[in-house]
Amino acid sequence: MPSEFALIDRYFRRATRHTVQGVGDDGAIVRPTVGCELVVSTDMLVAGTHFLPNADPEDLGWKTLAVNVSDMAAMGAEPRWALLAAALPEADEAWIEKFACGFFACAEKFNIDIIGGDTTKGPRNFCVTIFGEVPTGAALLRSGAEVGDEIWVSGSPGRAALGLAHLQGRTVLSEPALTDCLATLHRPEPRLALGLALRSLATAAIDVSDGLLADLGHILEASGKAATLQPAVLPAPTFERDCYLSGGDDYELVFTAPAARRAEVEALAAALALPLACIGRIESGAGLTVFDPSGQPIDIARRGYDHFS
Repeated sequence: MPSEFALIDRYFRRATRHTVQGVGDDGAIVRPTVGCELVVSTDMLVAGTHFLPNADPEDLGWKTLAVNVSDMAAMGAEPRWALLAAALPEADEAWIEKFACGFFACAEKFNIDIIGGDTTKGPRNFCVTIFGEVPTGAALLRSGAEVGDEIWVSGSPGRAALGLAHLQGRTVLSEPALTDCLATLHRPEPRLALGLALRSLATAAIDVSDGLLADLGHILEASGKAATLQPAVLPAPTFERDCYLSGGDDYELVFTAPAARRAEVEALAAALALPLACIGRIESGAGLTVFDPSGQPIDIARRGYDHFS
């Protein structure tokens, strides 16, 4: 059976492009770009909590890094470096090879150097720490929303939650929705191009990991504002609507922008070939109210995922 270090050398040591010193020493050495600030984030994925125990290892490798790229997108940062810490129940080389294939496919797509990490034996879980760069003072924050801003969301939230519900037997999807929802669940596509383009356009942003309402709530809390949502794009069936509003795991971006710049947001949607839907407005005060298309408030029992509830 290969040692820990043999596994690292065989599957996780790759050539780097913008790193002074990568895997192989007690620490990596990086040189940030002049005029940029570093943005740092970390996420943990635990079997049974964030992914199913029988998840395809290549898809899981992709997702492990992709959810961290999504954090960079939400900050308007260019991802540059990442470290991976992994606990594995056994040194299953066939499984590890497929995981590494998906992980590095994501790294290649987004031009990220993997510069270190750690492995140990234990229940399967993965923790990535990612570093990105953003021009000084240009990062997107949760705290910048202003009264009168419009609230926008990318793509079609709720698809990952629908895919998971299908796998768990809580709903039944048919094609082509089934393939689309499972792809969103297993191989989310970080909205990096959108995040970078929003640097000079959005006033606040966040990615949808725990649910649209829950994550928008973080913007409202940080900005000290309220919001009303009148999402004409809401799915009509109640279960699909609840997935849209509270499902999470889509890694779409929710952002706010001045109403006067709506044409620029619409032009950006066209340029990226990415749907961007205006779903509400920032108000003074506190709290979040959701209205249905007829103008009646909707009682939302669950607003998103919480690890400890």
